[in-house]
Amino acid sequence: MKKERFYKYLSYAYYRLKLLSEQGSTVAFLNPIIIILLSCIGIAFMYAIQKGSDVVVLKWKMQVVWLCIGYAVYHITSRFHYKLFFQNAHIFYLLSVILLLLLWTPLGRTLGGSRRWLNLGFITIQPSDFSKIATLLMIASVLTRTQWMYFRDSVKILLYVAFLCGIPFGLIFLQPDLGSAMVFPVIIFGVLFISKLSLRFFGYVFLTACLALCIISLDTRAYYLKQKGETAFLKPFLPLKDYQRKRILAFAVPASVDPKGVNIGWHLKQSLIAIGSGGVFGKGWTKNTQAQLGYLPKAASLDDFIFSVLAEETGLFGTYFVLVLYFILIFNTLRIATMSRDRFGGYLCVGVALLLFTHVWINIGMTLGIMPITGLPLPFLSYGGSFMLVCFFCQGLVQSVYRFRFAE
Repeated sequence: MKKERFYKYLSYAYYRLKLLSEQGSTVAFLNPIIIILLSCIGIAFMYAIQKGSDVVVLKWKMQVVWLCIGYAVYHITSRFHYKLFFQNAHIFYLLSVILLLLLWTPLGRTLGGSRRWLNLGFITIQPSDFSKIATLLMIASVLTRTQWMYFRDSVKILLYVAFLCGIPFGLIFLQPDLGSAMVFPVIIFGVLFISKLSLRFFGYVFLTACLALCIISLDTRAYYLKQKGETAFLKPFLPLKDYQRKRILAFAVPASVDPKGVNIGWHLKQSLIAIGSGGVFGKGWTKNTQAQLGYLPKAASLDDFIFSVLAEETGLFGTYFVLVLYFILIFNTLRIATMSRDRFGGYLCVGVALLLFTHVWINIGMTLGIMPITGLPLPFLSYGGSFMLVCFFCQGLVQSVYRFRFAE
């Protein structure tokens, strides 16, 4: 009897949700539920990492504050018509460039050899996080105003798009922050692809990417031979830091720079141990050892390698659950893109989906050793205030596209 009643309530809830969708519901319930769930999972594992710590300000408590602020940002953003961001995209873009330039003033803060943080006194932010969404808004705005049929007719607008993307890309690359810089091409080319640009353009892009890969390989090999004391016909010529070249070598040929995994490969080695020791069901919540004992530094565990801690404590099932949540979130964001009445809304949703996908792919990939370690956070799970706010702002934009999908 109870089972029948449960199925009756479940079918009624499904019917109501379907009815709301058909009548033009103003809220896509799936996305906010998932982002709150992912954020709470992240906070739970931050607590597990810092359990028993004597730190005065525990980061999981700070993340609760950022979650509350982020949800407020999400709610407020979703109430504004997304066309407001279309009309003011240039303002967001200029502000993001100004914030990146301020890094080279006394307000900029250098940590670990990278000048990525802006100290505003009451808060420290990472401008590269804001520049990603600001550049997406600007590029989506430009493409929406453009009509093209053939590649030869669109060279001028493509050069303009490259210029707009190149400014923040270059400023971020010089910090240096290779991970955040890698996000820009994925977003921009994804948006260009759905704008029905000629396939010849993407053929040129593919050839250019192959050429860039060859250039990076030559530079890295020249650096490797230099470190070994061997003579080479070419010296390292790219504006890369030594630690960046070592990370590339540690990814491509680990034995060449750290055969025992005690230097540049230490984080990856401990990450793989944590993930492997979790097994199928995990060790249990707060039962992690790699982070608790300091083998995987707690600072890295809270940010770049929180997926490793999650895998150690929840095992294969826990990681699959989180991956399914990300898949649903990205898929539903793309589904909302198809509901948009104009190109700007569609470009916006696709760009947000690609932003999420790139961060998830690179972050989880580097914990598994299938991507170079670049320092990209995991959306909604990793510790970080500015990135948390950007993620909630992005989803607020998606919710706005859904809310005003029937508006003229």
